Amino acid sequence: MSLFNLQGRVALITGGNGGIGLGMAIGLRDAGARIAIAGRNAQKAQGALAALGGDAIFLEADVTVKSQCEKMVADAITAFGRLDILVNNAGTTVRKAPQDLSEAEWHSVMDTNLTSAFLCSQAAYPTLKQAGGGKIINIGSVMSIFGAPYAAPYAASKGGIMNFSKALATSWAADNIQVNCILPGWIDTDLTAGARAQVAGLNEAVLARTPAARWGEPSDLAGTAVYLASAASNFVTGAAIPVDGGYCARA
Repeated sequence: MSLFNLQGRVALITGGNGGIGLGMAIGLRDAGARIAIAGRNAQKAQGALAALGGDAIFLEADVTVKSQCEKMVADAITAFGRLDILVNNAGTTVRKAPQDLSEAEWHSVMDTNLTSAFLCSQAAYPTLKQAGGGKIINIGSVMSIFGAPYAAPYAASKGGIMNFSKALATSWAADNIQVNCILPGWIDTDLTAGARAQVAGLNEAVLARTPAARWGEPSDLAGTAVYLASAASNFVTGAAIPVDGGYCARA
């Protein structure tokens, strides 16, 4: 359908060199978009570029630094001539009880997961406004809604990014910029592999609560990303969409 056609569009995905970021990047590519992925690990990005093929590019950037966010956006525009879609996906976590967290660990998670979305969105805004509109997709989590005893800064950052998305949506709607949030459930990635290794019984608990009775795959995020990046969602803004196999729906 033409509503979902991203031909001629350019998407920039932070943390797009692996996990759900790469899953979304592949989906956006398959819908016709040209792709720039950004992150700090250039070596890891080579595998992602091989998976994306075509004229996809990697932009090395620390998205917790304002000047690097601005350069990243400028480099994407230099490479492709435009920017239409920003996916704020970069993320990290520290799994400790709240009382055991250092101030540096708290700030590291908050800056990577939440402040980066602010800085990247702010960097992209002038270009999207000048172009007459665009799409920003922020990646939250089921922990935007729920908490966990070992993930205080992660849950705080993901709850924050959901409401940050609503604030941007209301502020930038007049510029025809739609801002929405995806809430992934338990997706099988390197990050969650670490959680399964560190948190006893997590695998069993996830399977028991998820009606789909499986962990998600990065490719499960692709369809929602395409929808929110396309004309199909032009009257959808400020939404938070769980992609979780029913995890949030279960009491």
